[in-house]
Amino acid sequence: MEPFTVVKGIAAPMLMPNINTDAITPMAAGRSTSVDLGKMLFNNWRYNLDGSEIAEFILNRPPFRNSRFIVAGENFGCGSSRERAVWALMRFGIRAVIAPSFADIFRDNAYQNGLLPVVIGEADCAALGATLATASDPQITVDLQRCVVQTPEGCELTFSVPAERRDALMAGLDEIDVILSMEADIENYQREDRRRRPWIYLDR
Repeated sequence: MEPFTVVKGIAAPMLMPNINTDAITPMAAGRSTSVDLGKMLFNNWRYNLDGSEIAEFILNRPPFRNSRFIVAGENFGCGSSRERAVWALMRFGIRAVIAPSFADIFRDNAYQNGLLPVVIGEADCAALGATLATASDPQITVDLQRCVVQTPEGCELTFSVPAERRDALMAGLDEIDVILSMEADIENYQREDRRRRPWIYLDR
């Protein structure tokens, strides 16, 4: 995974609550292993039936076409547990979603795939979204080293991330990488456990 330390970029305000995984990636996105998930992000909101773009949708408008972040309403990622919702966000270029709350399964899928879910208060999200909607340069900085979001106005909003998740994101480690990094500890435990409980282990 790509390490996440300090990332600066455009943030798109999408402040409606309960943006679900069906909206993030439609069912059709799961029918092929070769589909461009980034192109299908918010497919039913971004495109007309003939495939043309819906000009009013925020990710079709400059400068938000190049967004690195989304600022959303509460309960982002609710609905089905499809992991490809996270994949689509990342293939589009999104590195973090900022919201007052996330659906549990989406949040875990995000951490496991290198997408940072940032929780800040509802009032702060609303204020940040309003600023982004009218800013001439709607860029923010998400600093995982200090756990702060720097707004276009230079204000800093703090957030927290579980230590093990933060360490893995900053090092670019997925869950398998994290386990492999503990290989020596695992081997030491198994060696000692074999000594204490030899009847558990069958030599084949």
